[in-house]
Amino acid sequence: MGAPGAGKGTQSKTLVDSLSIIQISTGDILRSAVEGESSLGLEAKAYLTAGNLVPDEIVIKIIEERIILDDCKKGFILDGFPRTREQAVALDEILKKNNMSLNSVVFIDVPEKELITRLLKRAEIENRPDDNLLVIKNRLEVFKKKIEGLLGYYKEKNLLKFVDGTGNSPEVNSRIVRALGI
Repeated sequence: MGAPGAGKGTQSKTLVDSLSIIQISTGDILRSAVEGESSLGLEAKAYLTAGNLVPDEIVIKIIEERIILDDCKKGFILDGFPRTREQAVALDEILKKNNMSLNSVVFIDVPEKELITRLLKRAEIENRPDDNLLVIKNRLEVFKKKIEGLLGYYKEKNLLKFVDGTGNSPEVNSRIVRALGI
């Protein structure tokens, strides 16, 4: 977990390669469900086509369908889920029902000033004119409001590990590996 620009995707990919497990990105599995035209995918498509967020109950069902597949048996990293305390509770129920559990929750902590710099640079590199300073600051503010309950939830369960997300990618990866004890 971490704010937009914290490096979640980059660090997930590195861990996936080194641990020989898979990364489950909410965005990727939603797109896959829509493209595959599963019943849940078609439901999700209706919301996305209308420009709306896909409701939690659909996202949660899609996550459940994904994590029970054979390639998740050795482990997986969730990227982009859960985003709220309610989603975390639902994830716990899914995992319990399928005799699974979370080992750790990593929060990649990056100061806001650096997040803004990273996101502006990414917007420039990826030619995203909609990602301007005002939009980025708003995204970070929304993130801060939503993340508090989620962090509290995982802190109560003694699963939360804060990792300094500043520095280069290998340095951050090394901190994550130490925090996870792997």
